Amino acid sequence: MITQIKSDRIVTPQGVVDGYLYLENGKILAVGGEEQPHGAAYDFTGCTVTPGFIETHAHGGGGADFLSGDCEQVLRGCEFHLAHGTTSICPTVSAAAFPTMKQALLAIEQAMESGKCRANILGAHLEGPYLSPAQCGAQSPASITEPKPEEYEPLLREHGKSIARWTYAPERDDGTFVRALAAHGILATAGHTDAIYDDMSRAIDGGLRMITHLYSCTSTVTRDHGFRRLGVIETAFLRDELTVELIADGKHLPLDLMRMILKIKGVERTVLTSDCLSLTGTAETEGVMNGVEYVLEDGVCKLRDRTAFAGSIATAPVLLRTALEVGVSLTDAVNMMSRNPARLLGLHKGELTEGFDADVTVLNDDLTVKAVFVNGEQVV
Repeated sequence: MITQIKSDRIVTPQGVVDGYLYLENGKILAVGGEEQPHGAAYDFTGCTVTPGFIETHAHGGGGADFLSGDCEQVLRGCEFHLAHGTTSICPTVSAAAFPTMKQALLAIEQAMESGKCRANILGAHLEGPYLSPAQCGAQSPASITEPKPEEYEPLLREHGKSIARWTYAPERDDGTFVRALAAHGILATAGHTDAIYDDMSRAIDGGLRMITHLYSCTSTVTRDHGFRRLGVIETAFLRDELTVELIADGKHLPLDLMRMILKIKGVERTVLTSDCLSLTGTAETEGVMNGVEYVLEDGVCKLRDRTAFAGSIATAPVLLRTALEVGVSLTDAVNMMSRNPARLLGLHKGELTEGFDADVTVLNDDLTVKAVFVNGEQVV
């Protein structure tokens, strides 16, 4: 059966159109101004119709924690984000003892295979444990280590297909780890890192393609006996191979800093994320992530000593509002939340274009969610 969605604000990669979106067999059949034969019909005139949002970095939500190692919590967290317009997600596992991270990955894998998740679980995002102790942020310092082949090689062989991306510190790798990720089709991302340009260049040669939450626990210019060395931030600006991920909750990055990043990198090489924690969408005001305590204050999660942020409480509509406040167009804002991450992860999703997966989010004027479709079926 062909489903028709009508709206005067359909966001395509090229711009906003007034007309119809047609869905069939889980795919987008057509987009345009001409009416075609159809079965089910939805009139969303006055609402904004976008591709389903893709969340590349979320630790949980609605009280569910993706580090828990509990399949039911994974399903609940994904359902929470689905209700906020996120049709595809990379549940994020923060740095912990490797057996704990493995158990969390297995729970995500179980959720992927269960058939119970109405959202698309793209695979886990492992954030650690191969990070920089000096840039640990809200990650557990006790869990951070250098890459250990005896840990990651068996995991990649047995469960590599359930891992979408892996964040690590390039200065802790001689190139072996990043090449192993590339060999298994896993997106290698640099984060919580003190890398200098030489480290980053080696990693890029091995397959590194993304920076995890730029400006949050990423190195900048340093000096070695007076000679300046580029850090992760400058490498991100210099190297076109790299896409940057920005926490667009309006707290982690000042709006002017976001404007500067977008001016340098451009919207095509930028992905917006929430990096939200499990208490997102709850009444809780404090929590613990693998032994690291944090509090909710001023609309953002902070370490208990207030020395740094620990994560956000943002959902997809918050990211969209922030991007619009920065001054980008609606089309560019949506592309940074759908098309760009889809391309980076090699997905046939993220845009309202003929032949792409029929994941669709419908927003009210205030950018709250009115309806969500996954694989052409309405789920919200």
